[in-house]
Amino acid sequence: MAATMRSSARPAPDGGWGWVIVVACFMAQLLAYGSPQSVGVLYPEWLNAFQQGKGMTAWVGSLVSGLGLIASPVCSACVDNFGARPVTIFSGVMVAGGLMLSAFAPNVQFLFFSYGIVVGLGCGLVYNATLTITCQYFDKRRGLALGIVTTGTSFGAFVYAALQNELLRLFGLNGCLLIVGAMSLNLMACAGFMRPLNMPGYLVKRKAALERNAQKQLLEKEFLEKELLEKHLPEKQLLEKEFLEKELLEKHLPEKQLLEKEFLEKELLEKHLPEKQLLEKQLREKELLERQLPEKQLLEKLALDDLKISPGLTAANKCAMVAKEHSITIDAKDSALVQSDDNGKKQGFLGRLAVVKVLKKKQQAYFNYTHSLANILQDRVMLAFCVAVFLFSLGAFPPVLFMEDVAQSEGLAQGPSLVPLVSIVAITTGLGKLALGMLADLKFINSIYLYTFSLFATSLALLLIPITKTYVGLQVLSAVVGFFSGNWSLTSYITTKIVGIDRLTQAHGVLLLFGGFGIAIGPPVVGWFFDWTQSYELAFYFSGSCVLLGGLILLVVALPCWDRKKRESDRPEVQYTINCDKVASVA
Repeated sequence: MAATMRSSARPAPDGGWGWVIVVACFMAQLLAYGSPQSVGVLYPEWLNAFQQGKGMTAWVGSLVSGLGLIASPVCSACVDNFGARPVTIFSGVMVAGGLMLSAFAPNVQFLFFSYGIVVGLGCGLVYNATLTITCQYFDKRRGLALGIVTTGTSFGAFVYAALQNELLRLFGLNGCLLIVGAMSLNLMACAGFMRPLNMPGYLVKRKAALERNAQKQLLEKEFLEKELLEKHLPEKQLLEKEFLEKELLEKHLPEKQLLEKEFLEKELLEKHLPEKQLLEKQLREKELLERQLPEKQLLEKLALDDLKISPGLTAANKCAMVAKEHSITIDAKDSALVQSDDNGKKQGFLGRLAVVKVLKKKQQAYFNYTHSLANILQDRVMLAFCVAVFLFSLGAFPPVLFMEDVAQSEGLAQGPSLVPLVSIVAITTGLGKLALGMLADLKFINSIYLYTFSLFATSLALLLIPITKTYVGLQVLSAVVGFFSGNWSLTSYITTKIVGIDRLTQAHGVLLLFGGFGIAIGPPVVGWFFDWTQSYELAFYFSGSCVLLGGLILLVVALPCWDRKKRESDRPEVQYTINCDKVASVA
């Protein structure tokens, strides 16, 4: 049934209303991710307002960015079941409500819930909904469409960084959050343009359930008819025989009566010939006796002879018919009781059998999922890629959150800048996504080595931040970190190359899970380093080392010499899919 529903899916139009979808999704990601991606502007304000440690306060930014990635399997299931439009409307309520609730936060712990969890889950729903509906509308130009849509997060961070700075100056922290939350309600307007191309999952399941029920009822009806037919076949044959006889009798009644009359006359003639002769003899004798006895006495004698025979026959026939009626009535009652007992037992058995089948089906699906997940993680390159993404997220995300505080704590910035460092990171990240995605499409460039190079370049910039003593230097290093942080556009491309297009969804979900944990842990760890040493030097050395370690692990594991050793030991060679024309290079 599922295969039938998939086969009936409409083909991607690759244009037309699809470009309206791209604009709507771009605006949706801009409105949803604008504030979370520029949370570094709000971070110093929360430090001053609640007077908590940097490690504790950093949990707010890490939760809002990491929780959406960690919960990506759940968010994807919501989009598959309910469609992009309802999920985007619901996420608009979540993002706007979370931002407005954060304006009334009494402490940092409340921000963990309102800003970190509520806004984070809302952003995760928006991300999955926009990517899903974009992929449905585009096939040949999917890479371009996804590149435009995902650039909305970077453009949103660039715009919201400057916007929130101005709102903080004019209305304060609470007013800024209220205004930004009200702006996020426009997500529901963006959802209005997301016309579904295919039927949502819950409607597909409901339609399939109705079809299964109709088919089940039809099969049960046919089974009961067959059972009744087999049970009452002799009676049916007898009724059909009587019906045919009656029909023939009504049709050929004159002919039948004539034939019966002739047959009876002939039969009586043949049967009663001796009697006829005897009667003729008696008649002759009667003629002789008429002369001696009166005619009346002879008639009375014949009538009495007839009356002696007929009453006995009538009574016997009546008794036989009564006995037959009683026997039929008793048999009908017994058969009805037996049939009701059989139906009750049959329904109970079928109910238990259906429950057992459902449990076995669920157990088999869970086993298949875990087995497929284990096979994905058994691939050494895929496992190394997951570790590298985790270490990159652990080390490269904290600068987005702490860069403004680094400039203020080192005395490099006297006040809010017209173009904050967070805005520089955001706009260069968008450029990096497009540039690295186009480089990955070139045939002579290995995408895994390109990703490894981006890790090395990011780690070098992070290691240079503690020794930079000018604001211009921080701006340059922020641009470098932001540009190579655009390597997120390579994740789906590399995942497809490793595991193939068939397992892309599951493998990419596992990869995002690793990245989400890294983003969630990174900022608190860097904040704790600062609380411990009262300096960001050790924290950024730790961040740069993590990214460098991830690049080294991926580079060593991806070397072709491992495949050569496998061929020498007669082990099956790992084959990677190279047909990635239809995979989005920018996601």
